[in-house]
Amino acid sequence: MTKTPHILLVDDSAEIRKAVARYLEKSDLRVTTAKDATEMDGLLDVGRYDLVVLDVMMPGEDGISVCRRLSAKGATPILMLTALGEEMDRIIGLEVGADDYLPKPFNPRELLARIRAILRRAQRSEPLAGGLTGRHVRFADWTLETDTRRLIAADGREDVLTTSEFKLLTILLERPRIVLSREQLFDLTAGRTPAAFDRTIDNQISRLRRKIETNPGRPRIITTVRNGGYCLATDVETAP
Repeated sequence: MTKTPHILLVDDSAEIRKAVARYLEKSDLRVTTAKDATEMDGLLDVGRYDLVVLDVMMPGEDGISVCRRLSAKGATPILMLTALGEEMDRIIGLEVGADDYLPKPFNPRELLARIRAILRRAQRSEPLAGGLTGRHVRFADWTLETDTRRLIAADGREDVLTTSEFKLLTILLERPRIVLSREQLFDLTAGRTPAAFDRTIDNQISRLRRKIETNPGRPRIITTVRNGGYCLATDVETAP
């Protein structure tokens, strides 16, 4: 029997929770709702969910903070709901680990389509790190432990990557010294074509550079290729 995907919808608007839950349940999805981060945490403690649909503007802990927290655990995919025109919320949400975003007000059919796209990606047999799963990957002066997402410097400094950072870095590590366009990187990370003037990949690259480059302003590991895209300009070694 095929398991019915279970969605956790977190939004402070009772009207939105009720309407969206009704629509998604008619589309063969299970839906549990929470009005804020506190209620969400209680539900996550006792249940398992295939996707969290998370509003940015909530009383108490906001959606950006919640997304950062959940992404650091690297478990459940996140789709963020942002206010129409709040581009910075969308950019920050993607930077801290959201898998996708949808501005309000939204068409329920588009929400359903985006949910299904994320679930398809999550259910693929290929792990998030692809052929690097379970390995220690060495590049430049860094080692990435793909099972824990720990990034370890030669001097012992450590950092934990968010879901989006980890996904983007592993894509680059699997294709060293190959120039990848922004469109290719967006397709490989998000599974869709970017909108015009979408700066998601540029922002994620900037965040990675701040973590791994000695001088992010003059990057030597992830380089920019004019009219081309980005390239991991170093060799990569893997070990079990």
